[in-house]
Amino acid sequence: MKKITNLKEFACTPDRFQGGHRLCPGCAHGMIVREVVNATDDDLVISTATGCLEVCSAIYPYTSWDVSWLHIGFENAAAGISGAEAMYKALSRKNRSYNPDKNVKFVAFGGDGGTYDIGFQSLSGATERGHDFLYVCLDNEGYMNTGGQRSSSTPVGAHTTTSPRGRVSYGEKNRKKDLTMIMAAHGCPYVATAVPGTKHWKDLATKAAKAISTVGPTFINALSPCTTEWKFKPEDTTEIADLAVETCMFPLYEIEDGHKLTITYRPKQKIPVEEYLGRQGRFAHLFKPENKWVIEEIQKQIDEYWEYLQRREEAGV
Repeated sequence: MKKITNLKEFACTPDRFQGGHRLCPGCAHGMIVREVVNATDDDLVISTATGCLEVCSAIYPYTSWDVSWLHIGFENAAAGISGAEAMYKALSRKNRSYNPDKNVKFVAFGGDGGTYDIGFQSLSGATERGHDFLYVCLDNEGYMNTGGQRSSSTPVGAHTTTSPRGRVSYGEKNRKKDLTMIMAAHGCPYVATAVPGTKHWKDLATKAAKAISTVGPTFINALSPCTTEWKFKPEDTTEIADLAVETCMFPLYEIEDGHKLTITYRPKQKIPVEEYLGRQGRFAHLFKPENKWVIEEIQKQIDEYWEYLQRREEAGV
């Protein structure tokens, strides 16, 4: 496992996800991917589901990937990477791997649409089969590459093109699916949540290094603020991510062996969720008098979930 010591040393790691991609200014995808692929010195094979990351990093004949990279369909990033991993094992058994002295690790990236919804069956199947890979969900809470539709990761109250705000609607009505807990329930040896940015960069890099070095299927759910559909200024990306953590809208924790939960960051004083919601245009309508009850309901859900995490950590289950 690569030891992550300080930001200066980590920043000097040779980039395996290069600049020059077409991701939006302020998009968190590039930050997350760069931290993950630089968190190990092993050779990497990567599969990327169709989505913002794929269409912006591999416009033929250009590419930002300085690793072995596979573009796979919207729904089967996990199936693609598990096939590559199985083939590598088979070739190794026959002494036909290209370099038997090198460690090769397998990583898949998918958006929340390609993970929570369309790609969930391939992720669940690959996990059940016990392939040795890390799956990273770039969770920007909607189908941002195809017009900003809702996904099962979209939080309550958010405006999207398929859960629009209006006279009779306050936006998304369903609660966000708790995919991290679902992956833990699969018995994954390691799952975690993470955010990009300056404050929690080491948390993400350390979790990525830990997940990559763990044998078996591992999963990281990384919140990826989206300037285009969340409606905030590009320079505010890391601040929005920090607010998600400080309000406990997106708490940071890890679960080992499917049950041992550890909170990896505990806010000294939890900030009211209004501060997080008020920084994003997708929640602007919630501040109208008739929708204030929705904010109160979101705060209640956050408080209950934070209490649940703390009780689980104390109980060691």
